[in-house]
Amino acid sequence: MTVDPPTLAAGLIAAVPFARTIGIEIADVRVDGDDITATATLPDEERLHNHVAGPHAGAIFTLAETASGAVVMAAFGEHLALGTPLAVRSDIAYRKLAVGPVQAVARLGRPVRDVLAELAAGERPEFPVAVEVTRADGAVTTEMTVVWTIRPHR
Repeated sequence: MTVDPPTLAAGLIAAVPFARTIGIEIADVRVDGDDITATATLPDEERLHNHVAGPHAGAIFTLAETASGAVVMAAFGEHLALGTPLAVRSDIAYRKLAVGPVQAVARLGRPVRDVLAELAAGERPEFPVAVEVTRADGAVTTEMTVVWTIRPHR
């Protein structure tokens, strides 16, 4: 599978205006077989701060969900004729105080071929994307799993 990271990043940010509004950037997308990762960044801006001068929990959630979406597009973007990717649910844990700029690294949790096989069999597959959000010093501030599906076109 061939992924052009700048094109994917530009398309995703264009398709999700809220991510663009808060300044999220897709910094990196990597595809190595079934090891598919994406890195997204959130700037340190006062307008995004909470009551303890770090990024608001909603901004962190959006950052992590956007990084997971970049993974989904890297994995399944060439298969959009088969269905529409949708986030089904998420689980988020805030571990440490986030301050300054933060980045989210997302990783696909199931082999692409398994998800596509379920889709081809008429099922609506679900697959996890795990995300870690870190501050500039490398400390993990947030862990999140977003479960995605591909809703078949009918």
